[in-house]
Amino acid sequence: MASIHPSAIVDPSAELDAGVTVGPYAVIGAQVRIGAGTRVDTHCVIQGRTTIGRDNHFYPFGSIGGMPQDMSHDGEVTELVIGDRNTVREFCTFNTGTRKEEGITRIGDDNWIMAYVHIAHDVRLGSHTVLANNATLAGHVHIGDWAFVGGLAGVHQFVKVGAHAMIGFQGHVAQDVAPYMTVDGNPLAVRAVNVVGLKRRGFTAEQMAVIRQMHKLIFRTSLTLEQAKLEIAALRGQGGDDDIDAMLGFLGASTRGLVR
Repeated sequence: MASIHPSAIVDPSAELDAGVTVGPYAVIGAQVRIGAGTRVDTHCVIQGRTTIGRDNHFYPFGSIGGMPQDMSHDGEVTELVIGDRNTVREFCTFNTGTRKEEGITRIGDDNWIMAYVHIAHDVRLGSHTVLANNATLAGHVHIGDWAFVGGLAGVHQFVKVGAHAMIGFQGHVAQDVAPYMTVDGNPLAVRAVNVVGLKRRGFTAEQMAVIRQMHKLIFRTSLTLEQAKLEIAALRGQGGDDDIDAMLGFLGASTRGLVR
């Protein structure tokens, strides 16, 4: 049986798996489903059609599953889907999706989400990401696995951030951020490969060499993007083919242009 504090308000229609813990004065709405081992701390509100996986921890005063902050939203039922083992610190706000996309805001697994983070409608947040304090993701933003978004950074709607990318403190992100890169400054620019992050994740010397070559071709030459893509494709066979495919796939899907 779930452990629910007497002061908490849990709608009888909510589905709480065994091992869920709900703290004092928390509120759980009717369409909420929560997996085993998840902890909801004091004064946290989880509402809307929200599905949460296993072993997550929601710290106090979060607002999870609220209606999208989108003026075209007309009350239609949309969703928020959260995976497993996420840490969500104090005062975070996550919204459900809109019918402009698939109607679902999606959050993956093993994310570390610090205080005051806002995740807007239709965001797709991958797994193993870090969102530092006050990071703000606007509607339809896509964040790849293992990405890092610095404190007080704002990501414009429809922007894509590639896997293993790092956005520095107070980054104003209005264009897509390529995988494996570190962006920083005002105006925002690519500074280097995210070497520290890649080494921590066990990237080999061969992979690092290929990623450095891709960085040079895209950001440190006078090649057009199409020319750089051809040169990147020619790097296959040097030990980083999966990373080459990831970069080319990201560049092919980019719609807002790249932070350069």
